[in-house]
Amino acid sequence: MKSVPGIGDQIARTLIAELPELGKLDRRQIAALVGLAPWTRQSGQWRGKSFIGGGRAAVRTALYMGALVAARHNHTLKTFRDRLVAQGKPKLVAIIAVARKLITILNALIRDNQSWREQNA
Repeated sequence: MKSVPGIGDQIARTLIAELPELGKLDRRQIAALVGLAPWTRQSGQWRGKSFIGGGRAAVRTALYMGALVAARHNHTLKTFRDRLVAQGKPKLVAIIAVARKLITILNALIRDNQSWREQNA
């Protein structure tokens, strides 16, 4: 896990301790388990905003901090964040999207027993 830019000792420890399912679920399930999957409030013609919530707060907090670092130092995730901001998304929404992408990358790396290479994402 620590081979991914943005993941350090503390985040890796938190993920190992709080998320034993990492590597065993698909990308949608792992994002929902952590609480990074978007929920949309809609009823009939009324369209509400999407939000995140539920899941494991300690893991979500750790991933948020990792996403902040990854959005600056991980070239793949920096490009992803910059593209979202250029499309008009708020910066906080883009960071949450980076966190969701980060957990899916980590899930795939652990599932496949690989380390990070820039072309993985």
